[in-house]
Amino acid sequence: MISLEGKVALVTGGARGIGAAYVRALHDAGARVVLADVLTSEGEALAAELGERTRFLELDVRDEQQWAAVVAETVATFGSVDVLVNNAGIANAAPIEHFTLEKWNAVIAVNLTGVFLGCRSVVPAMKRQGCGSIINISSIEGMRGSPGLHGYTAAKFGVRGLSASLAVELGPAGIRVNSVHPGYIKTAMSERIDPEKLDIPLQRPGVPEDLVGTIVFLASEASSFTSGAEFVVDGGMIAGVPHR
Repeated sequence: MISLEGKVALVTGGARGIGAAYVRALHDAGARVVLADVLTSEGEALAAELGERTRFLELDVRDEQQWAAVVAETVATFGSVDVLVNNAGIANAAPIEHFTLEKWNAVIAVNLTGVFLGCRSVVPAMKRQGCGSIINISSIEGMRGSPGLHGYTAAKFGVRGLSASLAVELGPAGIRVNSVHPGYIKTAMSERIDPEKLDIPLQRPGVPEDLVGTIVFLASEASSFTSGAEFVVDGGMIAGVPHR
């Protein structure tokens, strides 16, 4: 087991689904965890279940004032912010001729601007500490095209690029930045996709628990020389040329 004793982690979109799995894994590895989300009742319930090393704070990742307040309260409560997991995200889809500006702006605001605001918000605290780990959740759609998912794909490519530029800029300050690229994971967001139609070499859909080892590793000192990297966790989906 990798130990995160003494670490403080902030996870966005942590109230349910993949984010809740991250929260549980970080907590179980010994970290103190702030789970931030717009889903108040679910977030409070998870924090209460996990106990005193976990706290729920309401956060709309599109709002820079809320980001500032959440980071300040995290530091005031637990003393630092060592790890940021930018996980919050939404998805929408339509053929390009029907992909409205409203759809585009909605997904870019959460999936890309929200990540940017999160990174910017924690950097001053991490610089004061002289260390930190930022883990940005992209997608395999941040590495290839996907019909209909135009805003989602653009945002996830953006997260990938932002992570790389921040890794270069923040490395001298001791701050590591990496991106994680999940494949098909069974959650409420993906329930309309039939995994039987996907070419997954491991022959099964992913579940949130398949991702947590990567997150705990990147949060820990075991990854102390890892920055600017892209971690694909997809059961092998993008490793091969698809065949009909």
